[in-house]
Amino acid sequence: MTADDIHARLQAALAPTALQVNDDSHLHAGHAGAREGRHFSVALTSARFTGLGRVARHRLVYDSLGHLASQGVHALAIVAKAPGED
Repeated sequence: MTADDIHARLQAALAPTALQVNDDSHLHAGHAGAREGRHFSVALTSARFTGLGRVARHRLVYDSLGHLASQGVHALAIVAKAPGED
């Protein structure tokens, strides 16, 4: 799993107006979880999040990644906003 894989899946599934995917693995070098997979952070804005709570938004992100979410990812930090939210 790479940041590009995550970006492509989220772009296709959620049609975000803003999308940023970062591979933060280097920040966790030496951390026990670093052996289990990579660390990523995702910030996106999508109309699909309108009217949804935080947990439902995160579920949409994980569902969009499908099987990729279980392939080499130890941590995924998500900031999911609807258009017009700060």
